[in-house]
Amino acid sequence: MNKPELLLPAGNAEMFHAAVEGGADAVYLGLKQFNARERADNFTIPQLQGLLAEAGKHNIKVYLTLNTVIKNKELPELLDILHAVSQTDISAVIIQDWGLYYLIRNHFSNLKLHASTQMGNHNSLGGIYSEKLGFERVIFARELTREELISIREKSNIQIELFIHGALCYSFSGMCLFSSYLGGMSANRGKCMQPCRRMYHDQNQKKYLFSLKDNQLIDHIPEIMDMGISSLKVEGRLKSAEYVYQVARAYRMAIDHPQRINEAAQLLIYDTGREKTAYYLGGDVNGALTENPSTGIFLGTVEELTQKGFILQTNEPIRQGNRLWIRSPKGENRKALKIKSFGKDRDGKVIIHSQSGEIQKDDLVYLANLRQKKFPDKFTTSGKEIMTSLPANRKQKILQSLAKPGQVNKTQLFVRIDSIKWLKKIPFQEVDNIIINLPEKEWKELDVNAFLIKKNAQKIFFELPKFIPEGKIAFYRSLFKKYGKQGYRNFMISHLSQKLILPEHSTIAANENVYVFNDAAIHLLRKENIKLFCYPLENDLDNLFEHHNKKGIIPVYFYPELFYSRMPVNIRDKDHTFKDDKNYSFKRIRKNGMTIIVPGEPVSLTQYKNKLDDRGFGRYLIDLTYEKPSDKRFHTILQKLHQSEQIQPSNTFNFKKGLN
Repeated sequence: MNKPELLLPAGNAEMFHAAVEGGADAVYLGLKQFNARERADNFTIPQLQGLLAEAGKHNIKVYLTLNTVIKNKELPELLDILHAVSQTDISAVIIQDWGLYYLIRNHFSNLKLHASTQMGNHNSLGGIYSEKLGFERVIFARELTREELISIREKSNIQIELFIHGALCYSFSGMCLFSSYLGGMSANRGKCMQPCRRMYHDQNQKKYLFSLKDNQLIDHIPEIMDMGISSLKVEGRLKSAEYVYQVARAYRMAIDHPQRINEAAQLLIYDTGREKTAYYLGGDVNGALTENPSTGIFLGTVEELTQKGFILQTNEPIRQGNRLWIRSPKGENRKALKIKSFGKDRDGKVIIHSQSGEIQKDDLVYLANLRQKKFPDKFTTSGKEIMTSLPANRKQKILQSLAKPGQVNKTQLFVRIDSIKWLKKIPFQEVDNIIINLPEKEWKELDVNAFLIKKNAQKIFFELPKFIPEGKIAFYRSLFKKYGKQGYRNFMISHLSQKLILPEHSTIAANENVYVFNDAAIHLLRKENIKLFCYPLENDLDNLFEHHNKKGIIPVYFYPELFYSRMPVNIRDKDHTFKDDKNYSFKRIRKNGMTIIVPGEPVSLTQYKNKLDDRGFGRYLIDLTYEKPSDKRFHTILQKLHQSEQIQPSNTFNFKKGLN
């Protein structure tokens, strides 16, 4: 039986020491910049050096998370960080951005690479392709079943890292645009505002529609070890040192002594997380959603308010310095409170001394931390000194190599459709390319020998979905192989690994799900023989104007997929719509077994066409996905684009207000 690495989060120095004492084989952490947990304390380069020196004493591996997407203007700062990190003893760098991959492979090749879960790898194609590109390890999606993981392990030699404990996102990591849509705080930039933990209105009832329980796979450790998984990862860089220590001890025991699983599981009772689920690896997702998004150990309800604070009855021990979470029975008005002092009344009930006027009778009180054990909050050594800035001449040379200009000679219009019914509504003579992305059922019905399609074969791109489960790889490989034999050569991919199932000599385009936030990413796509690419949906105008290569396709009309999830969710409204507290409307759609959430109104950037033309851009995408097939609707959108006017009602996503 394989003994995998136990990998723990280190959001600060205390958490690192807790992980070491708990029995971690490795830790992962972020710097102050470019990591997907910006709200953690994180580390400076000097602090990282001290941590690495301490880790060396304990033979602990250290993985650095540089797992956000990078804007063009951030490339100079990124190069300084890569230069500094390349001089350290870091074990590997965890990345999401393809531009970052390009820079590391070409200019800092001594750094080992791990593919972040935000890269969207979810099948054996992802494993095989990542290995081909030189990645040491892939952190696969949390949504995979036991059978899918076994298949990936059998077909690929790449190291597999698996999340075994901690919070779960409702959407696939790297595919969530909800936080970005609500206020420009992008999950792909480390600033997620957790919209899946919010309440929504469904038929006038307020509910937690998308809040998942926490992942816990302690009972499955023996079978996971038998599968040959390389690393078992605990989520939680925003958690406490006590959490890290307790969880590390539990999984250390389970890995080293599988016969003591039950004893190990008892240690997790006080991990101060949410309710637990084994999720997809456990084989049953029924009950994975929760109406209680609170973390912590439930202490009781506020029974009485006093001049000094409030009274509750609890059997759980509390201490000075404990932190409490307090929320109303309906899940609103959540508050954080640190216990500075407390006492007991004559009946043995606890009196928490607090001056907070927000607390009300019947509020629910949760213990957020245990404070049973203290850990050092510093490092005893500063580590070796390194150069923290890349020499100016070398930096300039790299940046100049990325700044190759490129413009479109004439305006080109791309149109995406998601239904066969659209084919008779689109006048092919008015568009340059049609992107066809159908549900599986309609792919089987599509007649590519029909006159209309055959006549316009050179204009058509067949597009692959964002998520292809392991069991459907053969279907898509066979489908597009058949199209290739019938003379079709244009294909659009949603993940670079999908190149592996396309016919030879294809013209390959990458859609907006292959993130191109910077010029370095464009160079990587060129190297991978991608002929066309799309800019991301959550892009902003300033970043777009920073690009030297203007040949990408700009989505100017679309319904962004805010959540893209394998997890079903129940919406009682007959039209599958729901609203948030600001009365914005959203809709749930089921497609190819996926749950997709889109806003009630589209994003329109058609009003920027003239400005974009002036800047050298010229390829535009009208995405008719989630629109009812109508030639009138198509011509309305097309006319607005030609006139450089906004379609109403609509919004501009992050384009004008900016992406943080």
